[in-house]
Amino acid sequence: MASSNLTRGQALMQLVKAYGVDTVFGMPGIHTLEYYRGIADAGLRHVLFRHEQGGGFMADGYARISGKPAVCCVITGPGVTNIATAVGNAYADSQPMLVIASTNGTGDLGAGRGRLHEISNQLATIGPLTAFAQTIVDGRQIPGALNRAFDIFAAGRPRPCYIELPIDKIAEAADFAVKTSPVAGPLGPDEASVEAAAAVAGRARTPVIVAGGGVLDHGPALLALAEKLGAAIIPTYAAKGAIPDDHPLNCGAILVSPVAHRFVESADVVIAVGTELAESDVWADSDFLDLKGKLIRIDVDPANLARDYVPDAAILGDGGLAMRMLADALPDGGRTPGFTGSGTVADVRRKARDLLMGQRRSAKFARVLDALRTAVPHDGWIITDATQIAYFANEYWPTSHPRSYTHPNGFCTLGSSMPSGIGARLGAPERDGVVLTGDAGFLFTATELATAVDEAIGLPIVVWNNDGLGQIRDGMIERGIAPTGVEPGRNPDFAALAGAFGARARKPKSPAELTGAVEEAFRAGGPTLIEVHEEADWLN
Repeated sequence: MASSNLTRGQALMQLVKAYGVDTVFGMPGIHTLEYYRGIADAGLRHVLFRHEQGGGFMADGYARISGKPAVCCVITGPGVTNIATAVGNAYADSQPMLVIASTNGTGDLGAGRGRLHEISNQLATIGPLTAFAQTIVDGRQIPGALNRAFDIFAAGRPRPCYIELPIDKIAEAADFAVKTSPVAGPLGPDEASVEAAAAVAGRARTPVIVAGGGVLDHGPALLALAEKLGAAIIPTYAAKGAIPDDHPLNCGAILVSPVAHRFVESADVVIAVGTELAESDVWADSDFLDLKGKLIRIDVDPANLARDYVPDAAILGDGGLAMRMLADALPDGGRTPGFTGSGTVADVRRKARDLLMGQRRSAKFARVLDALRTAVPHDGWIITDATQIAYFANEYWPTSHPRSYTHPNGFCTLGSSMPSGIGARLGAPERDGVVLTGDAGFLFTATELATAVDEAIGLPIVVWNNDGLGQIRDGMIERGIAPTGVEPGRNPDFAALAGAFGARARKPKSPAELTGAVEEAFRAGGPTLIEVHEEADWLN
């Protein structure tokens, strides 16, 4: 029965709530008022951001740390273009985000009449950054569109989904019932494909498992398969924390290291599960690993099963289910780990760590990260930005808890971490966490400090200040290019900037003071900006 006493905007938001959502990130505008009537009537928590890009990053962080789908509401035109960068960030790293937008009236779509906020084809603007994007003119399509999104979040590759309603349709009477449809369960693999993979894996003597973000919540299944095979495991950055950092089969998140390249390339069987093996996963000189042995790919996204590499066996399906089925299909008895011609797990870890610590500034980075690691609880999290110390942390930071370390790996979006930390704190309020950003990245989204103050979020925001775009500056110097556009005239007084928003500020003078400042920030009734300058005395 249709909910005729409600507008479509009201009924849509009630349906969003019925799917288990309790928070909407948004900024109201003249085109979204009926959505906001629905948000208020449904009793959804509304988090006001200061810019749609920052709001999208909040939703991204909410999803990354909590594992729950996040929802944003934005206006026609600039609302959609502003949030697009954050949607791209979530798309690249497979995060579940639903964006609900308005668009121009049905009579104006594509007409080019200069209407307020008009884009000639708004759907085409956002579509490439989403799992699907849909303009809904007939309200009866709303339940199906929402169910499609939540099916993707639960059973597919959980990328952002987008729906928009023309402004003349949002306020019309709802012509659908506020009733959810069953959400799909994990995609079960085909038994024949599992048997084919088992035939390949069963002959392995030096197997290696490359585990991507698709295994993040399937650590026990990953370990069961690895232990059955006696396989070494190399998690990508997206899989950090899926298994204990100190497990004897865990090489650590070192896939970008030349040491790891040699180790994987010399394996007689490589099992790549839940990973694209993309450029930003591997950073190999030729963009590809030169695999000498057999390859098994496991992924919920069929496009990943043969992209860039031709597998000897492939399993389409949920990574957790597939790994358990593959482990069950292998003969009992266990294996003594043989590993590869490039050494044992311990050898590879040691060599990769030695290479990492031989980099410029590594001692400074390690001193800061050790102080932060002391402060962050075992199950706490860190969200990093596109900054030099974070690139070091991707390998260096130890964690044994899923959804405890995240980096904008695929899109590598400057400025994402601080608003992502706000979203994370809202999505998982029971867990403490810290943001690590650079001075340039922080300024991209600094206005979202206002949201953190509004929401009284105890969030430590560590700003690594190297007075510019350090990574790009170093790259120019290495290539003989005069540093251009990478050294701003001056940074703001970060403490004064934080104070202007009503936030706290600290500038520690030792590792112990940094640890103390972070622990104090967890207990504060608002955000704390903690500045660490690269040339601070205690780092030299």
